[in-house]
Amino acid sequence: MATRMHNPPHPGEVLREYLGDISITEAADKLGVNRVTLSRIVTQASGISADMAYRLGAAFGTSPEMWAGMQMQYDLYQAAKLKRPKIQPWAFVDAEPV
Repeated sequence: MATRMHNPPHPGEVLREYLGDISITEAADKLGVNRVTLSRIVTQASGISADMAYRLGAAFGTSPEMWAGMQMQYDLYQAAKLKRPKIQPWAFVDAEPV
């Protein structure tokens, strides 16, 4: 079983560090996205989509998997904190599909 990172940062927080002194408006223009879209990621109001992961990977010389992975780690950590009903494992029979 894989271990989960303890309280991983939102990828928008990491992106803010990557942007440095570049304004949201300038970065959005270079990425080919709306300024509001990028601002929502940086302010942690939205997550990083697969398309955005590719754009960020190309812009910063990183892999899209890095950005998508950060988003997944963050989402899984947040989901683990939710209350949900007890779910019983399904009993599967060893049978060929019909």
